[in-house]
Amino acid sequence: MPGFAGRQAGISLKGEVSDHKENFDETHRGAKLFKRCLRYFLPYKIHIFFAALFMSAAGLCDAGTAWLVKPALDELFVNKNTELLLFIPLAFVGVTLLKALMKLLQNYLMHYAGLKVLEVLRDELCNKIIMLPVGFFESSRTGVIMSHIMNDVAAIRSSMPAAVMIVRQVITLISLAGVVFYQNFELALCSVVVLPLVFWPFVYFGRRVRRFSRKGMEQTGELTSQLQEVLSGIKVVKAFGAEDREKERFDRENRRLMNLALKGSLTGELASCSMEIIAAAGISLVIFVGGMQVIDGRQSPGTFFSFIAALILMYEPIKKFSAANLSVQTALAGAERVFGLLDNPELRMEAGGGTIFMPPFRELRFENVVFSYPDGTRALDGIAFSVKAGEKIALVGPSGAGKSTVVNLIPRFYDPQEGRLTLNGTDLREYDLYSLRSLISTVSQDAFLFNTSVKENIMYGLEDTDDELVRHSAEAAHAAGFINAMPQGFDTLIGERGIKISGGQKQRLTIARALIRNAPLLILDEATSALDSESERLVRNALDRLQADRTSIAVAHRLSTIMGADRILVLDKGKIVAQGTHAELLRVSPLYVKLYEMQFNIGNDGAEARTKSSTLKAEPWCR
Repeated sequence: MPGFAGRQAGISLKGEVSDHKENFDETHRGAKLFKRCLRYFLPYKIHIFFAALFMSAAGLCDAGTAWLVKPALDELFVNKNTELLLFIPLAFVGVTLLKALMKLLQNYLMHYAGLKVLEVLRDELCNKIIMLPVGFFESSRTGVIMSHIMNDVAAIRSSMPAAVMIVRQVITLISLAGVVFYQNFELALCSVVVLPLVFWPFVYFGRRVRRFSRKGMEQTGELTSQLQEVLSGIKVVKAFGAEDREKERFDRENRRLMNLALKGSLTGELASCSMEIIAAAGISLVIFVGGMQVIDGRQSPGTFFSFIAALILMYEPIKKFSAANLSVQTALAGAERVFGLLDNPELRMEAGGGTIFMPPFRELRFENVVFSYPDGTRALDGIAFSVKAGEKIALVGPSGAGKSTVVNLIPRFYDPQEGRLTLNGTDLREYDLYSLRSLISTVSQDAFLFNTSVKENIMYGLEDTDDELVRHSAEAAHAAGFINAMPQGFDTLIGERGIKISGGQKQRLTIARALIRNAPLLILDEATSALDSESERLVRNALDRLQADRTSIAVAHRLSTIMGADRILVLDKGKIVAQGTHAELLRVSPLYVKLYEMQFNIGNDGAEARTKSSTLKAEPWCR
């Protein structure tokens, strides 16, 4: 079947071409990555230059050690030259001490350069990540981000030391090759016959190591992310008795990581073994030919053993050359992930305009705003309303109506795809981000606190704040009582995410944080929805003080908290379906009436109750 055979040959040829192209692309990408890494080491070029100089000296010491074998054998053991009996051993010790000193200086300088590059890269990566929009963090896993900053960057640190190590081994190899050819040109030619074969494992296994390293780093990110998730939700894990499930998940992912590490390690060992076998074949050939020359009297035993010593030492740099290459490949795998994040054109850092917000706050306006999330889900569809200075606006509606999305657009956590938001008549995108966000204080349902002192949490985001102002803010937030009862008062550490205090206490600390900021616009995102009755009462009182003389926008789940609002916007499916006061909405908005009846358990006979409610004086704002 010639046609079938031809097709098979064609398929085989295409496969070879594809493999060659893949190898070429991998090599080309590796060269670009290494060049990029090199830029970070350039500020420390003096350190690297002297490190390379000391490496070269250490390589020459190896050549000197091999050269000393000849006089040691010929003069001491064959000719019994007593004059050199003291000199040659001292020369060996001197060469060894010099080599040790050179290696010590070289290692210190390279570690210094590597650690400084590690510091710079981590800073740069962290600066890039922390300036990315909120959407990036919502679509990324925390553990994977942490792995980028800690593990992937650490791998790059070894790239330059490994590259300089390669240079050192090349210098050592050339020096020893000089000794080899000087001692016996004929045998030297025999030894270099197998030299090209020695570099085959270096190239072939190097690419495989990089692939395994890349997969290993990805798996490390997954494992870190899973571990971070479990530790953050440990109470949920224990409450649902899911310890065994989480242990099995971790064991499974950890086993995958170990398997990748073992494959990478085995690949490295195969490269080393292959080189040793090829080197052994070359040395065996030399021993055979050289042995014949010694037997025939064409060279002395000292010359032969000096040659063998130099040859063995010459193959040692080749092995180290391979090990250094494996380190470079691992570093390039880390560089590929790090620079993929740093250079990704889709990951654009938050950008503001050049306009600085100048008080007073007069009006915030939504003009036909349309917003969709990256997965295509439309959250807002033609939202239009305004908030004037001193107004208290509330947003209500069923889950998924778009309430939180509305307030997330104000500090520009997201930007609308259509329409615009204006502040005092100027598009929000024209304002400097820091300036814009400085006019906003936010109190949300998720009262996030840092693992630091009470005082530092209250004054978070402010540079130097007077202790008296911190205390005044805590008192206004009804938080001073429980703070003073703590062991170290305002200096008490509250644990990760404020784990050492209750939900109501955490919420009052975030209110104190908002009070001390003294911003003209206040955003309340379901600030009391997760609290018990007593905590809610205290938090509402604190919120009353917080909202005094401020413009506020409140996302509310409990309608009882927003009945005194100047205006209530009812949202449904991303649109404003009604707006007005509480009493007006009870008359004109079926959706608001439904929400009201559901929360207050009013049945079909509740018309009278609604009417009575609409005529009652509205509750004080957030009380």
